[in-house]
Amino acid sequence: MKIIFKIFLSISLNLFLFGNLQAQKQFAEIWFTSSDESILFKKQAKTFNFEYTNNTLPNIIIDESKTFQKMDGFGFTLTGGSAMLINQMNTKERAALLQELFATNDANIGISYLRISVGASDLDDHVFSYDDLPEGETDPELNKFNLAADQQYLIPVLKQILAINPEIKILASPWSPPVWMKSNANSKGGSLKPEYYTTYAKYLLKYIQEMKKEGIRIDALTVQNEPLHPGNNPSLLMLPEEQGLFVRKHLGPIFKASKADTKIIIYDHNADRPDYPITILNDQEARKYIDGSAFHLYGGYINTLSDVHNAHPDKNLYFTEQWIGSPGNFSGDLIWHVKNLIIGASKNWCKTVLEWNLAADPKQNPHTEGGCTECLGAITIDKNNIKRNPAYYIIAHASKFVRPNSVRIFSNTTISLPNVAFKTPSGRKVLIVQNESNKAQKFNISYQGKKAIQTLEAGVVATYVW
Repeated sequence: MKIIFKIFLSISLNLFLFGNLQAQKQFAEIWFTSSDESILFKKQAKTFNFEYTNNTLPNIIIDESKTFQKMDGFGFTLTGGSAMLINQMNTKERAALLQELFATNDANIGISYLRISVGASDLDDHVFSYDDLPEGETDPELNKFNLAADQQYLIPVLKQILAINPEIKILASPWSPPVWMKSNANSKGGSLKPEYYTTYAKYLLKYIQEMKKEGIRIDALTVQNEPLHPGNNPSLLMLPEEQGLFVRKHLGPIFKASKADTKIIIYDHNADRPDYPITILNDQEARKYIDGSAFHLYGGYINTLSDVHNAHPDKNLYFTEQWIGSPGNFSGDLIWHVKNLIIGASKNWCKTVLEWNLAADPKQNPHTEGGCTECLGAITIDKNNIKRNPAYYIIAHASKFVRPNSVRIFSNTTISLPNVAFKTPSGRKVLIVQNESNKAQKFNISYQGKKAIQTLEAGVVATYVW
């Protein structure tokens, strides 16, 4: 009887241990995009699990005990032109497209963050503000302020997006104040007249309040898009001392007095001028109103953003814009943007990664006179037909999996395999890896003392989720 009991106990223990071992296996799903376009953001049939193994392959080490910034999301700028093209689609096709872009189930890419313009950007079909007046007139009390120019396209599309994903965050950026507030009385260039600093701060607050009445909450506001580039249409030159004064004496106090919960973000321009945001943040009075700084990468290097973080580690960083020029170079665009934006901006403390224009037509319209004529949308909309371009796949590799409030976790740098890792609110781990070399790379994903051997072909971007 004792022998039978011992045999039963041994079998039960082995079954328990085997079952427990199976429960501990970390099976992962894999998504690939290849630079030759043979694979376009496709879930792979194979999975893998982590096991104890010894080998001499390069290791990508994941350590979730070392955490960094919390992510707000990945997405695009929904320009007025993008909204116009989307809104002009037939109801059925438009609904399907918005589901694909913004829903969070398996068939969609789950964009979680949008940037919009306050007034026109250069990718609207015409220049406008919310208080346009006949030449020579002014409106310091903003009695003629209205959102009419956005009521036709942008606001209806935003409402449809919010119906799909009510939690999506929206950042707004002005390209220019109304021309009657400017030194040159023109939508292009010029500076904000000092006598209108308070009026303009109230204009921006009124915009946030009026959008809220439409059911659209503006989570954050950058003070000025590309303040050192007055050659666009529309645009405004705003030097750091001007922006610092505007925030310190006008925008910050007015937002505080009104109890506005919209974050104020400074700079919103290239990585080659970290002195711009650092100078403003060094101002103890201005900095108390500022959530952080925003960046583009048309100049400078992405790792410069860490200099801004190191100078002011209590302030957030955001990556808010990068274009892809028409007609696009899929291989080059995929490799550069994933390395510098999805991986690089995230590893240099950015809470958001946003590509530029969400949509354009086959001729890269619409745009203002003097606006960008070669900005390739993430999607091309030709009536009801959709073509997905490089930026679509670049963002999809992160947006679908790295949901808002995910936290960046440690992953080491390896030769030819740039990577970044996150832990989602549900506890899943997401690793985005790029093989930037010209040959296949075999490597380990190392997690909690176990390893999973993987192979990436040259030019492939992979997202691993477990």
